[in-house]
Amino acid sequence: MRRKQTKQNGSRWRGWILAIAVLSGLPSVASATHEADHRFTVEGFVCGAEGKSSANIDVLVKDTRISYGQVVKTDGEGYYKAAFHLHNDNLNDPLLIEANGERQERKVSFDPKDLETERIIQVNFGTGCVQTKGSDWLWLYLGSGAMAVAVGGFIGVKLIRTFRKQEQKRGKSQGKHKK
Repeated sequence: MRRKQTKQNGSRWRGWILAIAVLSGLPSVASATHEADHRFTVEGFVCGAEGKSSANIDVLVKDTRISYGQVVKTDGEGYYKAAFHLHNDNLNDPLLIEANGERQERKVSFDPKDLETERIIQVNFGTGCVQTKGSDWLWLYLGSGAMAVAVGGFIGVKLIRTFRKQEQKRGKSQGKHKK
């Protein structure tokens, strides 16, 4: 009897371990990691008075035809992003986007034949805060790239000059030995 009970306990543990391993390997439902042709993203910025970014603001994004929506919060720069799993038949669905008591209505729009490009629209609230997320980093990357090219070019020129000087010295020294 004890042997049978121990065997059952062992198989239960294996079942739990397997379930935990499988579930931990699956992506989160909220992360919306769908293929580009099924992912639709609404993003933008929320600003208050004088174009100051509004952090920690609730933004409601809702597809009113299928009654699906989500509330997301803005980050420190006032940026928000809501991702949906939509299909081609959701084209032209009405969207409702609300933030800071302001309401905007848009339509789901994309090219149904384009299966590669991410389907995305930008909806901003307030004035003076229209930005492109990550544009500050772009300058950093471009500047770093230009610096790397300049340093690489400088080192390359120095190496070429050094090799040429060594070849000239070898040529002169070989000429002296022949006499």
